[in-house]
Amino acid sequence: MRHQYATPWIWIFLLPLALDYKATDANTGHFAQSALVLPAAAAGLALLLIAPRFHERSRLRSVVTISMLLCVFGSIVAQLVQDNDTGNYLRTLLPFMLFMLGYLVACRPWSEYRLSQFEKALFVANVISLVFTFVYGMATGGGLEDVRYRIISVTLLGLQGVLLHEFVVARRFSFFTVAVFAGTIIVELLSVTRSLLVGTVLLFLLAMALSAPTIRDIWRALARSLVVGAVLAGMAGVAALSFPTVAEHWTQRIFASEETASGKDPTTITRLAEMRNQYDQVTSSADALLFGEGYGHYYRYSPVYLPDLAGQFSEKDFYAINEWAAGHNFWVYQLFAGGLVFGIGMPLATLAALAICFFSYRYWRSVVPDAPLLPVLGRAIMLFAALPATSIGGNPLGPRFSGLVFGVALGLMIATHARLQRALPARIKRPPRPPQHHPAAMPELPGRIQPGMGRADLASTLGMSHAESTASKPNQISALVSRSSPARHSNRPNIVR
Repeated sequence: MRHQYATPWIWIFLLPLALDYKATDANTGHFAQSALVLPAAAAGLALLLIAPRFHERSRLRSVVTISMLLCVFGSIVAQLVQDNDTGNYLRTLLPFMLFMLGYLVACRPWSEYRLSQFEKALFVANVISLVFTFVYGMATGGGLEDVRYRIISVTLLGLQGVLLHEFVVARRFSFFTVAVFAGTIIVELLSVTRSLLVGTVLLFLLAMALSAPTIRDIWRALARSLVVGAVLAGMAGVAALSFPTVAEHWTQRIFASEETASGKDPTTITRLAEMRNQYDQVTSSADALLFGEGYGHYYRYSPVYLPDLAGQFSEKDFYAINEWAAGHNFWVYQLFAGGLVFGIGMPLATLAALAICFFSYRYWRSVVPDAPLLPVLGRAIMLFAALPATSIGGNPLGPRFSGLVFGVALGLMIATHARLQRALPARIKRPPRPPQHHPAAMPELPGRIQPGMGRADLASTLGMSHAESTASKPNQISALVSRSSPARHSNRPNIVR
């Protein structure tokens, strides 16, 4: 009975912050923005109380959890040492707290029905964020040069990653998913943001690598991608003809370095100047290098890059820049805010987890392609891979909504990997010189499922009922759930969480 309202809590947890917006005036109080956090935080705490628990240990899950706790709670040490403005500290730390909350909620052995609810809520929330952010940005008025930064959803690449999994890996197409993906491409073109297009290309390559277990399959996928590339090029051509100002802005962005006195791209120079000042501050003393300058600490542009911005910035405007929000570079800012002890552990652990889950997925898909929960792992990998892809042009944990979404994606990825690692076969290390006449047989793997065993054994090992793993509804319409739809009230030995 205590789990009766788990599904409403999941939707309340993920939907409100999808309406979060980028304010046009940083000096104006935004009660609505703060009010959106309260239901999400309350629902997250409720889900933590009713969530199931793992009974087996996982080294990967432990490392990621410890690094997350050090990142969030370790920031108190830097705050006490540096004595930053409390309001700036809390506002900058809030997305990281939502990131940790989303991870702790999703990193649980939820039933297949609850996992489908998480994935549906994530997809709906990302679509709402895409539409709401675009409409709100255009409604704020001004030309494209003024609103192009406010029409981009903070989880646009995450939504693209999930859709690319559906198109490339699962090979499922529907009018709605294709239309949503086309909408994300149009927003990218209107925003005139080069880093977003680079991120889309990287996610597309990752999806191809997930779908192709061998090198030959990768080449075949590349051949098929030429068709997708032609379609995207056609969309870009239509957008250029329909919006001549957009094509003009893209031309200016691509050839921006040729129009400056220094011959260098001004956007790249400002990012480098910001990172250089953060690095100089954090390496100025041993305490700062160990514990960081703290979240919400002020930083400027390094004067080393002032000559490279000649004609773009006056010296007065250059030295007037004084920021405290999360920087544009996720990796350097983590070192700047948390130092060697509390800052770099979480990014390195999440990258390592992404790589481990990626190679595990490729191996399991080639050995047991129809294993339960394997599609959930693939979608979680693509969604969380948007975090490093977004970091190309900004800090993915700067906004609140992206922090929550990427935290849930990380939790789903780690939890699903832990369950599959226990159930599916591990990679066997081959001997350096196998016998020629008597090849070595596959050794017995205690506690693991051998390749070729029945699906019912996999389901029981994963803690799911046989009805959940075998039930199939071919007419089910969903971009985020597998074709096997679980029975909500099936007779199972464990309580459905």
